[in-house]
Amino acid sequence: MIKQFLMIVLLLSFTISNAQKVIPLYDGKVPNSKEISGLTDTTAVFPSGNKMIHFVLRVANPDLTVFLPEKSKATGIAVIICPGGGYSGLAIDHEGYDIAKKLNEKGIAGFVLKYRLPNALYVDNKQIVPLQDAQRAIQLVRENAKKWGINPHKIGIEGNSAGGHLASTAGTHYQKALIDNPLKTSLRPDFMILNYPVISMADSLTHMGSRYNLIGDGLSPNELKVVMSDWKTSEQKLANLPVNGDKIKEYSNELQVTSDTPPTFITHSVDDNTVKVQNSILFIAALQKNKVPVESFFYAKGGHGYSMDNPTSDVEWIDSCAAWILRIIKKN
Repeated sequence: MIKQFLMIVLLLSFTISNAQKVIPLYDGKVPNSKEISGLTDTTAVFPSGNKMIHFVLRVANPDLTVFLPEKSKATGIAVIICPGGGYSGLAIDHEGYDIAKKLNEKGIAGFVLKYRLPNALYVDNKQIVPLQDAQRAIQLVRENAKKWGINPHKIGIEGNSAGGHLASTAGTHYQKALIDNPLKTSLRPDFMILNYPVISMADSLTHMGSRYNLIGDGLSPNELKVVMSDWKTSEQKLANLPVNGDKIKEYSNELQVTSDTPPTFITHSVDDNTVKVQNSILFIAALQKNKVPVESFFYAKGGHGYSMDNPTSDVEWIDSCAAWILRIIKKN
């Protein structure tokens, strides 16, 4: 009982201390969502080392939380931020709000995207639902750029882990609109920032949980929940389940790069045992092959999931990233 009370207090203090303007992603009915009466977002707090991680487990109402820099610092640049969580949840604070605040210090607006998860219990076509929300976020920020003091040609997307897969999907699959787009607004991000990203869906490279959650079939949502409940064995169990080969190719974003793919900043730890560093290396190679500007920042150690604060280093990748954004924006 005491533990439950402490979790509620933590959630309440989190909400109050981080109050920002939150705007719904859609007006009216949310596309590709099942109509389920009373469906709401669900959240939890989990211990991770000496920290408590705020995790959104179900997103019924996708939205953007707006973090604007002080007007005296504002550069007119904006970044839409996609938290990670294996496409089974969102690590919304340290891979979302904290990054937005840091970008604000650099004069860059941050928009934290609470995107829907590919869960067949709540959506009709699970594999496209995160990309729908990412495209809508780009559309919404671009069409309202003037109101927020943003240059509509300086809007990037950032993603962490599975959120990095979503961000790289937004940057390589923008030609096909999955949302209503009556103004023909460009859905192409102007640049990408990928932090220990899932890139490939290939057997030897992917994070199996992310892949199965997004494009896997065969298990009911409840059966999948049982498999995912044991993190030590879930990857191997999911690796043994068949996944459509065409979908693997379609969502292996190293295969989708073209000369028009947005400039990219990519960072990873070499010792990441959750999402292999080869994901980033292959994406960098594809960008270079297509002559797309790319800058990389690798840590020797750090593992996975640290967001900006790699415990093995005094250097924060996001400082180099912010300098890169300002440099690449001036060139384009």
